[in-house]
Order: sequence, then C-alpha cells, then structure tokens
Amino acid sequence: MRFPKNFFWGGATAANQLEGAWNVDGRGPSVDDHFTGGGYGKPREITIDIKPDVLYPNHDGVDFYHRYEEDIALFAEMGFTMFRMSIAWSRIFPQGDDAAPNEAGLAFYDRVFECCRAHGIEPLVTLSHYEMPYHLVELYNGWESRELIGLFERYCATVFERYQDKVRYWLTFNEINCGTSRMGALFETSMIRGYEGPGSKVVVTPQQCYQALHHQFVASARVVRLAHERYPQFKMGNMDCFILSYAATCDPVDVLATQQEMNRMNWYCSDVQVRGRYPFYAKRYWAEHGIELDVRPGDLEDIAAGTVDFYTLSYYMSATVGTHGDHEQTAGNMSFGGKNPYLESTDWGWQIDPTGLRIALNEIYARYEIPLMVVENGLGAFDEVEEDGAIHDPYRIAYLESHVRAMGEAVADGVDLIGYTWWGPIDLVSAGTGEMRKRYGFIHVDKYDDGTGTYERRRKDSFYAYQRIIATNGACLDG
Repeated sequence: MRFPKNFFWGGATAANQLEGAWNVDGRGPSVDDHFTGGGYGKPREITIDIKPDVLYPNHDGVDFYHRYEEDIALFAEMGFTMFRMSIAWSRIFPQGDDAAPNEAGLAFYDRVFECCRAHGIEPLVTLSHYEMPYHLVELYNGWESRELIGLFERYCATVFERYQDKVRYWLTFNEINCGTSRMGALFETSMIRGYEGPGSKVVVTPQQCYQALHHQFVASARVVRLAHERYPQFKMGNMDCFILSYAATCDPVDVLATQQEMNRMNWYCSDVQVRGRYPFYAKRYWAEHGIELDVRPGDLEDIAAGTVDFYTLSYYMSATVGTHGDHEQTAGNMSFGGKNPYLESTDWGWQIDPTGLRIALNEIYARYEIPLMVVENGLGAFDEVEEDGAIHDPYRIAYLESHVRAMGEAVADGVDLIGYTWWGPIDLVSAGTGEMRKRYGFIHVDKYDDGTGTYERRRKDSFYAYQRIIATNGACLDG
C-alpha cells in the first residue's frame, strides 16, 4: 500500500448536479435543466418547456454556486490535492452560439479556481459533463450535427485562454463511451430534440449514436491539439465509463460475447482518443449495425494528431455477459449487464467489485501504457442523520477502503496510477435518477427529493476515514 509520493487524492463533481443557480448571472438553460426528478425504477422525464409545477432538481443542485468557499474548505480539511469539476458551457456561452462569452460566468470560475489554489488543491476540469446549452439541442439535436464541433472548439478556446494560469489538467468529454448506447446517448450526446416523456422511451438509432460520437472525437482531438500547440503546460485527458465484463459461463460463445462487449463499451472510444485511430473491428461492427459514418476530409488526420496525455475512467461496478436465456440482468452507471452471484450489490442494484478495479487498471495500462487516473468511484446509498446530527456510514467506508486497497495492488503490479477522485465527495443530484436520497458524499447536504432542505453541510464518518487515507497516502490500510 505505497502510492506514489505526489499521488493526487480528491473528489469529483459535475456542474449540472452541483452548482444550482441555473438562471443566475446570465447563465442560459442547459440540457439537464429540462430533466425532471425521478427515482429507482422511475425514469426521469424530459420536458421541452420548463413547467412551473414540476420539480427540476438540477435547477438548485446543492447550491455550490453560492457555497463553493465553504465546500472547498471542507475538501481541504479532508486533505484534497485535486478537485475534479466541470464548467457549465451555458454559463460561458448561454445559448452556445453567442457573439461573446458571458463575463459573469467566466468570473465565477475564476473565483472557484482561485479558491482551490489558495487551499493547495489542483483543479481537474471536465469541459463537457453531460450538458450543453439547450439552444443547441433545439437547433442541431446535440452532437448529431457537425455544427457542434466548431461551437465546442470556440468554447474550449475561450476557457483555455482565460484559465491558462489556473488550470493544468483537462478532460474533454465525460464518459464519452456511454454514447455507444441508446440510454447513454441521451446524456452524453444530448440528442433529445422533440422528445417529451420518460427518458427510457427516447429512440436513438446506432447510426445517430456513432455519428454523434465521430463528431465528438473530431472535436476532442482538435481541442487537444490546440492545447498542445498553445499551452504546453496543459495535460489533456479522456474519460471513459469502464464497465468490466466477465463471461457468465465458460461456454466459448459467452467468452466471445464478452470480448465483443468489452470492445464496444470500453475500447472503441479510448482507442480513438489514446491511439488516434478507429480500432480494427470497427468496420465490421458498423456494417453489422447499419452504420455509415459521414467522415469528412481531414477528420481522421485530426483524430490522429489529437491524442490524449493521460487516461481517466469512472469505475463503479462490473457485469457479466451471457448468451443463455436464464441470465439475470442488473442495472448500473448508464449501462446494463448480467448479475454476478459472487458479488454483493448496492441499494440501487450496482454490483460491488473492488477486485475488478485492479483487473481494469491492469488491462487499461497494458493496452495504452500512459498515466491513469480513477476520476469517479463511489457508493450511492441511503444515509440516516442521528438525533445528535451524526451520520454513521460504515458501508461507504468499507467500499472506499476496499477500492483504495485494489488501487494499491494495481500500483504494486506496476500500473502508473497518478490520481483518485471519489465521485460525489459532497451529496449532489444523481444524474441517472435525479434523486438526493441516493447519497455518495462524505459531506451530507440537507436537501431532499421534494426540494426542501436548508442546504446545511455535515461531516459523515466517512469524511474522517478518507481524511486518514489521504494523510497517510494510503498506508493506514496496510495489513
């Protein structure tokens, strides 16, 4: 359990789930502002118009916009050396295609980054985390349109120039590989124009998914190349939702199906962003799924020239892949897979597999041999506040410690792992369900699914457990 001396310890959030202040200081409506609340087994809905009698939990988030100083001070108390956050595109360009950026939005992130720096915390900034100005959905249906490439480049160029002395580590798209699936595309590529109703009924074709991804690949590569050419101090990364798959049986057909699922879910996007080219199996996959990409002159050259400096991933769970009819399914982070009888599950049905994290890190590093970061990992659970205000969460501590141990083993295996940011160091709005009761944080926020609450912050027991891990660089878990 010896992590590198300058290993980054911290937490990860997203603007749309955290900030609130959705229509404050010139911010325009984002995609997520049109998502209602939901619940486990109850899909969130998309409404074209904002309805006054409906709860939109992202509108308020947990009010980080007005409480960032308090929250960052709490992160520093835990010992954070890195804070992963995102910039809300619609806070910078409210409509996405505005003639000039919104100075109030730019100034807000100036204050946040300065606050982080004052506490010795390195910002890790995601440029696109499941949101874009809603105006671009109305005009272009999100990333289905090639027009988004130039608009995204302009947004990135603006924030790069503004924050060049305050931010060194950047990620282009959050969990970009979720765009390979219909449900993931709902969040990742924002192809929701004209839909109103449960998100699960949104119909997105494979052609749309993979064309939208191609546009994102080109945009990401151009932005990475821009950073490398103008800002040599920047380090640019990708971000994948890594779902480790196991064959449900030793039937060779299941083994082959598992390999193909790993290719689709985990390697297709990262091969493009890390290696700079589409993987060898892409052409057959496209042909078998009726996908005919519109690839313009220069696109493949852009992709080849815009490879990332480090690889990052979210890791919450693993799944099994089987071709036999009795294969029980489970749900997870924008992905679905088979249930593993050897693993326990969370209250939301996500299987807990710390050994899988070690396996994943070894497989990723063997494939790419560039520095890795785990930038999302966490446990959503029900928490109870005791009469004295204490919050005892041994289940979260157990999850944290087991996954940190797994990372330590991967480091001992030789993996170049440089950072870990727990998802949701402070309670925030769940992306998938819109709930507050699905709590991830080491810090409790007094906000509830009916929209009530004081927003008071409280330290949970896990706050102190993570504080000990950071203070000892993981050594407290030896033995």
